[in-house]
Amino acid sequence: MGVTALAAIALTLTACGGPSKTDSGLKGSEGTVGQADINPQDASKVKDGGEFRWPVDQLPDNWNYNQLDGTNADGRRMIDTMMPNLYKQLPDSTIEVNKDYLDDVKLASSDPQVLEFKINSKAKWSDGKALSWEDFEAMWKSLNGTDKAYEVAGSTGYEDIEKVEKGATDQDVKVTFKKKFAEWKGIFSPLYPKAMSASAEEFNKGWADAPKITAGPFKIGTIDRTGKLVTVVRDPAWWGEKPKLEKITFRQVDRTALADALANGQIDFFDIGSSVDNFTRAKSMQGVTIRQAITPDYSHITFNGADSSILKDAKLRVALMRGIDTKVVAKALLGQMLKGDAQVTGNHFFLLGTKEYKDNSAVASFDKEAAKKQLDELGWKLEGETRKKDGKELVVRYVIPTPNPVSDQIAKLVQSQLKEIGAKVDIQAVPSTDFFKQFVNVGNFDMTGFRWLSSATPISDSKGIYSLDPAATNQNYGRIGSDEVNKLLEQANGELDDTKRAALANEADKKIWELGHQLPLYQLPGAVAIKSNVANMGAVAFANRPYDYIHMGFTE
Repeated sequence: MGVTALAAIALTLTACGGPSKTDSGLKGSEGTVGQADINPQDASKVKDGGEFRWPVDQLPDNWNYNQLDGTNADGRRMIDTMMPNLYKQLPDSTIEVNKDYLDDVKLASSDPQVLEFKINSKAKWSDGKALSWEDFEAMWKSLNGTDKAYEVAGSTGYEDIEKVEKGATDQDVKVTFKKKFAEWKGIFSPLYPKAMSASAEEFNKGWADAPKITAGPFKIGTIDRTGKLVTVVRDPAWWGEKPKLEKITFRQVDRTALADALANGQIDFFDIGSSVDNFTRAKSMQGVTIRQAITPDYSHITFNGADSSILKDAKLRVALMRGIDTKVVAKALLGQMLKGDAQVTGNHFFLLGTKEYKDNSAVASFDKEAAKKQLDELGWKLEGETRKKDGKELVVRYVIPTPNPVSDQIAKLVQSQLKEIGAKVDIQAVPSTDFFKQFVNVGNFDMTGFRWLSSATPISDSKGIYSLDPAATNQNYGRIGSDEVNKLLEQANGELDDTKRAALANEADKKIWELGHQLPLYQLPGAVAIKSNVANMGAVAFANRPYDYIHMGFTE
């Protein structure tokens, strides 16, 4: 559940083989979603043991992924090493059952919709209790939106469930829906233990510092907030195939220091994202390979439509969007890395390379003269260099994380472009560690930018971003929406026919563009720089929920 937020552009989550080190550039987002580029190796060729050193932007603000502060991508990567993911996303964006946790799951009935889960009898929590139907029931009750004391990142799917019951045994779960929910393979994953949902206090704060109960191939070794690192180590209680790695160390590394950290052997890979500098550095490193695959990862600008923001008027937001040339931004960031043109994305649900993709951005497409005309019509008249209305200057506060050269570059490009239509952009750079919790999550911005990491269930994952719920923010940080969008998303999420569901989502997307909700900039090239001796890891395409923590390792 929930699209994952990544601090602005340059780190991530993913067709074709990656370029060799002598290659002049990366492929753009042309082609179709498909294979990963991970140096695939049979288990017998991967050594037993070793430590994989993984750079992150920040440590988790909450180890409960479903709590409002918990949806950060770096946190998800750590959580996935130790919590049950009931399904595995494959590189081509299909989904399969994770047999470590489930013997089977089936759609037992479609009207009413009924799911039947059979939990693997070997699956145990770290407190010794078996995974059971009660964990599913507790998770549904905490996430269905009925108790507003639970600060949830989204209630999609759970709000459509009528009841969760015990089947023939405690390991048999029967989930009955009151209304149909199409992308059901996105819910109950990661699964959390019943104890975490025991109270709103426990749900919201109980796991803020550390996970209390786990059930995965790894468990927490250390959480060192001062040293800014988390280690996970093999869990001897794990019932599945033994992981190749002894330990994974997630270390906070500033974006500006990634290339040096890889060159010095402090980390084993990094996400190139849209950093030309890091791409150039990586190309020249000995013992480092660049791997690439089409990625469900895109950079965007979120606008704030709350009453407290100068951008509360949808027409003003759309006018500003029309003053931003996303092709120029994409070319500036990616142009030196790509062989072809940098491609901008015109859809909030479907990414380039997927069969459902349609460019619905016409209403907000770049047109400087149209932008000026719209601002004039709205009463924002040019006085000197900046427009004014009712004596108030058109000054937009654009919040970015620092240090982050990519966010900085995007903000400055947008600042200069909007200056040309008479809007002044005040760039406020805030510490990366505070960026989500103190600014994005609480709507403390007029404009802000980061990356969304999409998934194989894009419509339900995005519902919390584009639906407007007066009682809960979910992931709609700019508080923008309409009854029409809510209704279309309800319909799409309840439509079991894939073609009809995609058509409804594209209808919703057109309305989202009209609202000036957020401006997608470009899709990431999906390239990583990684030590050449790392196996079964790299540019994983869609196979990031979870990453293959069991088989990744070193060839020598």
